[in-house]
Amino acid sequence: MKKYKRYTVENKKIPSTGRDMKVLILRPTQSAKPKEKTPGILWIHGGGYITGMAEMIYMSRAIGLVKKYGAVVVTPAYRLTWEAPYPAALEDCYAALKFLADHSDELGVNSSQIMVGGESAGGGLSAALCMYARDLGEVNIAFQMPLYPMLDDRDTDSSKDNHAPVWNTKRNHFGWKAYLGENYGQDVSPYAAAARQTDYSGLPPAYTFVGDIEPFYCETLTYVENLKKAGIPTSVDVYPNCFHAFDMLTPMRKISKQAAAEFEKQYLYAAEHYFAEQNHQSKQAQ
Repeated sequence: MKKYKRYTVENKKIPSTGRDMKVLILRPTQSAKPKEKTPGILWIHGGGYITGMAEMIYMSRAIGLVKKYGAVVVTPAYRLTWEAPYPAALEDCYAALKFLADHSDELGVNSSQIMVGGESAGGGLSAALCMYARDLGEVNIAFQMPLYPMLDDRDTDSSKDNHAPVWNTKRNHFGWKAYLGENYGQDVSPYAAAARQTDYSGLPPAYTFVGDIEPFYCETLTYVENLKKAGIPTSVDVYPNCFHAFDMLTPMRKISKQAAAEFEKQYLYAAEHYFAEQNHQSKQAQ
């Protein structure tokens, strides 16, 4: 498989709800571009909805898809909860998704292979974004990669009384309270907490992985189960004795390398098999 280690990063402002938002656009250099258009990936950073930055893309799983396989990746500097609670982050991510779809030609992206993914809160946002996009019907997403996603504002068997490294019950409660604000503890929308979804039909095929000692273990497996029940092609890898974001925080461990390799394998399968034609309603088609 050819590697595309040469890539460019563009810092661009795009319109979102009531503001301009920074996005980073990573793509192969002109000399390293694939001969045909490549999948376009919206990658959403983690941080429990309360912290993080777009520059986390450089330690994410998505950077390998640019370097090794020539993918185009867009990552948004979405609003964190100290700037604005839900739905600000979702609105920003949807604006970035629309940007990716509307400018697919100039970005060198195959518009029928728009994908979304992210880690942790970014995984939760990517799952919610798939639901939001499905229901609006403006952008069709071909594949989703919500890694160890933050999906459920309610305690699960693995998120309650969890004292694992990096992310635990106390931090999880704090993150959700900040994100949902006065709606915390209420019956919120699945766009706010994707685990609240009751209709999984029509969502994109999915791949994820998760460690079995982290808070999001149960909600990740429940999400996978619900997608499968709806007939959505979905697969998950579970890594024993692994804490939250182990692949990013301990990248040189054998199990982290295994997780990265399997993630890339799943991406390549999706790039060969999953397509979602757009409705030709984007700006570039008008």
